[in-house]
This record gives sequence, C-alpha cells and structure tokens, in this order.
Amino acid sequence: MPQLKTLSKVFLVDDEDEIRLTLSRALSKRGFLVETFACAKSFLDAYDSEQPGCLVLDYGMPELNGLELQQLINEKNILIPIIFISGHGGVRESVQAMKAGATDFLEKPFRQNTLVACIEAAFEKDMAARTEANDQKAAQEKFGRLTTREQEIASYMMDNPSHTASKEISRELKISPRTVDHHRARILEKMEIGSVTELMELSAFVNND
Repeated sequence: MPQLKTLSKVFLVDDEDEIRLTLSRALSKRGFLVETFACAKSFLDAYDSEQPGCLVLDYGMPELNGLELQQLINEKNILIPIIFISGHGGVRESVQAMKAGATDFLEKPFRQNTLVACIEAAFEKDMAARTEANDQKAAQEKFGRLTTREQEIASYMMDNPSHTASKEISRELKISPRTVDHHRARILEKMEIGSVTELMELSAFVNND
C-alpha cells in the first residue's frame, strides 16, 4: 500500500468546508495525497484521468449532487472508483449509487479507519483496472502490426484454440501449410511472444472491444 499511496490520489468532493478540512488533514497524516473540491464542477474541470486514485464524494451537494456527478462520470467513461459519503442518503440512494458502480457508500458520521480501508481497496481496484487497460492497449497495438493475412491466421487460432496446427489452418484458409508456418513465425515475432500459448493468453485483450 505505501507504493499506491505515493502514486495514487484521493479526490475529495464535499461542499462543507469543515468536512473537507478535517478529512484532508486526517488522510494526509496517514500518508495519502489529497486534493479537495467544494463542488462537482470544479472536480470535473480539474480532473486528469491519467492520475490514479479514487473519488470520495459527498452525496448531498447543491447544483450537482453526488449521484448526478456519478452519472456524468459514467457518461464520460471515467473509470475512477467512487466512495460516497452521506449525511442524509438512505437505502434507496445507496442502492442507486452501488448499482451505478460505486465501490462503497458510507453514512456520516463514520470512523476514519473505515474510510481508510475503503480508500485502500479503491486504490487497488483502480490500479488493477489501469493495468488491465494498459495490457489490452498493448495487445491490440501488437495485433495491429500484423498484415491482413496474419490477422486472419491469428484470429483463427485465437477463436479455435484446439485447432492451431498448420495443417488444420491451411485446410480452413485454403493456403499451404508452409505459408501458414511462415505467417505463424511472423505473428510471434511481431507480437513479441514465443508461442501459440502466449497468443491464446493475449486473445482476451485482442478480442475485447
């Protein structure tokens, strides 16, 4: 967790000055990087999606409340984990927030240790999602290096993992086994892998839209 604390940031959005000050001080003393905002709009204007972290979000705010900000975040495809904090949100609101993807919903007053545990879990979730996204992007970039025929052969192998022999591929695509062997070698080289097994491992990322 120390490394995540160094890399990740807590974005705290709450319209109450005292709560922002108290929570930011408490979290900073525990080693967290904290950036505070008094309203939803100021957060949206300042947020950089390249910055790992999580959003600690007050439910009840004027103009744009927490659920409305969450909806905007989802519409913008921002994947930051959200922890709601609320002084008057009920079961219906918490269910709505969780269904929309929030990681936690805490009712005020809450123990700081509880919030810290939620933040640490959100950091881990965020890093896991970013790692997966980076792996997917890298795999798709490598797949994009292939020629049309190489993509055809690679796609066939990924879609038919039990039929990856050159003779089977040659029959299906109506080309010679030697040609398949040549393309297979180029596929492994361009995708920077050493075996068809590794190609299978990349298939989930390559085929994920």
